[in-house]
Amino acid sequence: MDIRIGIANSPRELSIESSQTPAEVEKLVSAALDSDSKFIKLTDEKGKLYIVPVASFSYLEMGGEERAHVGFVA
Repeated sequence: MDIRIGIANSPRELSIESSQTPAEVEKLVSAALDSDSKFIKLTDEKGKLYIVPVASFSYLEMGGEERAHVGFVA
């Protein structure tokens, strides 16, 4: 699933391809925003960890389940 996160005071957004379900991501984000947590932690499908400060979190956009891959796989 494609996740895009808007960062306050930044012209770019953070784009992550994740294997987590929309419900899991929503639960993580809601828990971070409701608690005194300072960060939102998400992992992409390759295992990279993304840590976004809650104070600069602007929006979250979740897209389709899987993006079509173009090209050759070696």
